[in-house]
Amino acid sequence: MRQTYAIIGLGRFGGALLETLIANGQDVLGIDINEEHVNEYRDIATQVVIADAQEDDVLRKLDIASFDHVVIAIGHNMQASILATINAKDLGAKNVIAKAENRTHLRVLTKIGADLVVQPEREMGERIGRKLLAPNMLNFIELSDDYSMAEVQIVNPTFTGKTISELNIHKKFGLNVIAVRHEGEVIVAPDSKYKIHHKDILSVVGPKDMVDDFDQMTNN
Repeated sequence: MRQTYAIIGLGRFGGALLETLIANGQDVLGIDINEEHVNEYRDIATQVVIADAQEDDVLRKLDIASFDHVVIAIGHNMQASILATINAKDLGAKNVIAKAENRTHLRVLTKIGADLVVQPEREMGERIGRKLLAPNMLNFIELSDDYSMAEVQIVNPTFTGKTISELNIHKKFGLNVIAVRHEGEVIVAPDSKYKIHHKDILSVVGPKDMVDDFDQMTNN
């Protein structure tokens, strides 16, 4: 579905987000106080403007409240990030997503009303750390403080040649197998009689510690 996005701050994070959204057919307004950043995306974005989002009149003239999503992607300037977030919320922006530089910044952005606060560098570091510690866990999504979803590749020979029912994954680990990827084919909600093959990728959901235990077992 085509939606409208305003991205405030066209550094590495904001610029990459803009390019991804445009590549997927979305309408994107790019805003930055730096003329060089704006010029870099002039031929890519739907529209770009040189503007200071710390000034509420600027965002009012851009009709920031009309966008489906507003992303505050300002980096290394907490004051500008906070003021831009306050201005966007005060002007009625529907869904404000703000980038935080650290935990203190995250708490402030949350308190002033950002609908979602992200820490891209921290999240990427955690993802790479998990990848190093669990090379067969291809993807990991934190659903809550206690639950997660992961894609785990089966390399332990004791798991291959057995059905999901025989492995009793739900009883032993408290996990639900919601999909299996076998040689490029995705099987959603696989039957309990599905037989696991070497290097099958299982999508599982359940308690975080059980997801970790399952990954270790399939990796041995």
